[in-house]
Amino acid sequence: MSSIAIINVAIFDGSGAEAYPGEVLIEGARISQVARAPQQVSRDGARVIDGKGRFLMPGMTEAHTHFSWNDQPSLAAIQFMPPEEHILWCVRVAKRYLDMGWTSAIGAAAAKPRLDVVLRNAINAGECPGPRYLAGSQEITTIGALGDNSLPHMPFDELSFGSVCCGPEEIRRSARTFIKYGVDHLKINLSGEYIAGLPAEMSPFAEDEIAMLAGEAKRYGKRVAAHARSSESVKQCVRHGIEMIYHASFADEEALDMLEANKDRHFVAPGIGWLIRTAFNASEYGITPAIAEQMGYKRELEIASESLRKMHQRGIRILPGGDYGFAWMPHGTNARDLQYFVDYIGMTPAEALMSATRLGGEIMQRPDELGMLRPGYLADVVMVDGDPLKDLSLLVDPDRIVLVMKEGQVCKSNSVFGQNSTVEPNSSMLVSADDKNRMETALAEN
Repeated sequence: MSSIAIINVAIFDGSGAEAYPGEVLIEGARISQVARAPQQVSRDGARVIDGKGRFLMPGMTEAHTHFSWNDQPSLAAIQFMPPEEHILWCVRVAKRYLDMGWTSAIGAAAAKPRLDVVLRNAINAGECPGPRYLAGSQEITTIGALGDNSLPHMPFDELSFGSVCCGPEEIRRSARTFIKYGVDHLKINLSGEYIAGLPAEMSPFAEDEIAMLAGEAKRYGKRVAAHARSSESVKQCVRHGIEMIYHASFADEEALDMLEANKDRHFVAPGIGWLIRTAFNASEYGITPAIAEQMGYKRELEIASESLRKMHQRGIRILPGGDYGFAWMPHGTNARDLQYFVDYIGMTPAEALMSATRLGGEIMQRPDELGMLRPGYLADVVMVDGDPLKDLSLLVDPDRIVLVMKEGQVCKSNSVFGQNSTVEPNSSMLVSADDKNRMETALAEN
């Protein structure tokens, strides 16, 4: 069993405790020892990595991921990408997430029915690098709601972003189809969305339709996630046991009371970055701040900030992630959410980091082995050049993410091993850059 001792680092263990100087020993896929200076971990037979005072933290979890969103400015541009190119896009984006320290992710909906499932399976099989991934369905929607892009003269689903259903039996068929494909959870659009020309405060689904989805998910042991901006849609999530609530912008006092009473059952991934970036950073793509205000995003941001502050104060679990993959908020910049949590929700930097680490282990349903640097936990480890507790923007800079490990395997290394060396992904071998070039040349000639 290979072992790695990471020494001379500032350890943020994900528990919420202050960072402290120390060392971590990794044996195989798991952390075996964590020592607080001046104590040391065992070095017998271990490869030693000197962190030189850098910041060591658990791998992060993105709780509201759309790998198949292709950094374009519209929903149509995402959907029109042919499936062959689309899965290749997903493979490339998965690596981008891993390189930025996101070692786990929740698929919040795929643009095509099986993209998430195929990508998850490829990552699990070691065919491509990526975060530990839970695959979502397409968005289950209803006629005229978010995800229904069909034209009057064409059949449903030919151009639609989601699976368009009407009535409980169509919901049942859609749910069972996605379950057949092998998804980990189902996704339903319980509210509107301004960019789709629909009021965010609308709630288009009837109770019996939602009950059907929840019942089918329970029958097959699947979870459910919901696009739920409106207050009523948040209440529907609580009433029907929909565990992962995305957005929750307009949650009123009754909805907040319901969430607080059931806070051990639900996670909220608000996607606040979408509101901020769309309101203030999308002018190049035709959405100026004035247009965004006219659409409703400025108002929603103000209301959502207040609602989310109240959620945080009530101890409701809030996690980063949401709708990255548009042109004005490309994949890889997801850690912006952590600073937004501080600025708009009132979290401390440590609370923001904990939302991405310890709470990430909880939403991944592995709280006893993911999201913290503790003995027995899986060795998902990120080393940062600098202190994110003083400057969270470091986590958006790829050059500052100097080491990423997933289950004890080095997935990315920058200056940790010196400029003339690299570490092959999924390998514990140190390979010089010259040797690597020679190997690639020999392979090409053969």
